[in-house]
Amino acid sequence: MSTPPSPSGCPNDSPFRQIVAVAHSPLAEPGAARALASELGLDWLGVVKPRQVRDYGLLLFLDEAGLALQQTGKGAPGPVRAEFVSGKMGYRREHGGGAGQLVARAVGLQKTRSRLRVLDATAGLGQDAFVLASLGCQVTLFERNPVIHALLADGLYRAGLNEACAPIVAGMTLKAGNSLEWMTRAGPEAVDVVYLDPMFPHRDKSALVKKEMQLFRQVVGDDDDASQLLEAALACARYRVVVKRPRKAPAVAGPEPATRVEGKSSRYDIYPIRALPA
Repeated sequence: MSTPPSPSGCPNDSPFRQIVAVAHSPLAEPGAARALASELGLDWLGVVKPRQVRDYGLLLFLDEAGLALQQTGKGAPGPVRAEFVSGKMGYRREHGGGAGQLVARAVGLQKTRSRLRVLDATAGLGQDAFVLASLGCQVTLFERNPVIHALLADGLYRAGLNEACAPIVAGMTLKAGNSLEWMTRAGPEAVDVVYLDPMFPHRDKSALVKKEMQLFRQVVGDDDDASQLLEAALACARYRVVVKRPRKAPAVAGPEPATRVEGKSSRYDIYPIRALPA
């Protein structure tokens, strides 16, 4: 069982306190769960069964597999974790197609052999950042939501203990705080590429099928400052900015992307600044 590091830069009294609490299974370390609750300003419930909890809609739940965001009540979907060792990300690591993956093409890894410095300014559960790091990028991650930040910190901690994943995680640095503030201070050419995947208002109910999105929206909401993130990204990226969007969604307000890489359900809008090094 892993004991994740406490996320830094989190508030003492969380705005999520009414909907999220911290609990753990009998096999988890109670001290780690209690410390996390204190760090995030959330209530600690001790050992519980999530399906029996009624006072909170969501739990940050620590068990032998790590930290998860778990919906409460009977019939709730399974837990959501930042998972890099097994499951979808494990398969993708072993069989993902290398630089031919959509996010890698959008960042431009087919056009350069340089080790790009990538800022993932809206990291979420870190899946795209992990792909880029696995392909040799040096990735700095920001996730400003403290609940999601805690999940990501735990996932990276556990992946760092795995022999196959540790070299990849060594190329990833998770920062606390708001990437918008960091980019505003950083100045021109602070990083090679900025990658953005902002949450945006969904109007298509089918877009909420994934349980990650259902849970995330309860604690994250929408990124209403997406246009400000894009403006700041363009001011601090050296080569390009890449913005991930649902395939049929409008572009982020601001300059039009020069080109796009499209998949079945999502696309990557590319804002080039100068040519990548050969």
